[in-house]
Amino acid sequence: MPQMAPLSWLILFVFFLMILMLFNMMNYFCSLPLLNKSEQSKIKTKNLNWMW
Repeated sequence: MPQMAPLSWLILFVFFLMILMLFNMMNYFCSLPLLNKSEQSKIKTKNLNWMW
C-alpha cells in the first residue's frame, strides 16, 4: 500500500537509530583504558577511617 510507505520508512529510521546508539554505547562503555605503570604509580589513594 502506498499510504503505508512513510510509516515503514519511519520505522526503519527509528530501528537504524536504535542500532546505531546501541553500537556506540557498547563501544564506549565496554572499552577499558589501559594505564601505564608510571601512570598507576602517580595515582595515590588515601585511606580515611572513621575515628569513633
